[in-house]
Amino acid sequence: MKINFSNVKDIRKMLLSAMFLSLGILLPFLTGQVKEIGDTLLPMHIPVMLCGLICGWQYGLIVGGILPFLRALMVGMPPIYPNAVWMAAELATYGFVVGFLYYTFHKKQMWWLYSCMLISMVSGRVVWGVTKAVLLGVAGKSFTLQAFIAGGLIDSFPGILLQLILIPAIIKLINIYSKREK
Repeated sequence: MKINFSNVKDIRKMLLSAMFLSLGILLPFLTGQVKEIGDTLLPMHIPVMLCGLICGWQYGLIVGGILPFLRALMVGMPPIYPNAVWMAAELATYGFVVGFLYYTFHKKQMWWLYSCMLISMVSGRVVWGVTKAVLLGVAGKSFTLQAFIAGGLIDSFPGILLQLILIPAIIKLINIYSKREK
């Protein structure tokens, strides 16, 4: 992807990406930095998915990939290794998949948005599980299928539900506002 700084759209996407990166750093403070609440509500996922949907897959991939490391360096959470590594793989997958599907097929209906989000969530969780299994395996620990189901689905169900409600509502508001501006 070639970025042309004279192109207003590219500058807009970069600024929005910086905003989503900032939101990804700040939103976990709403969970009180309590790991269990953060693992349940998934506050870093929302800005990454919005970035992929609004700015495109390239930006969603980059923001998702650097957000956990940047947050770890700035506020000490998540721990860089191994947590930030598997979170970066997961979030980069979310940003890439949701943005790629949403823009590649140019379907702007709500059912397509939900489809893109669900495919992205499944893809991200699979990447998270594989990455976590590999990193824990290197450390001589195991990551069982039961742990994957508990951590990837059951414990995070409130966050998944929150994403499925909040993200489409934000996209709908953006679409309404952008139609008014034209």
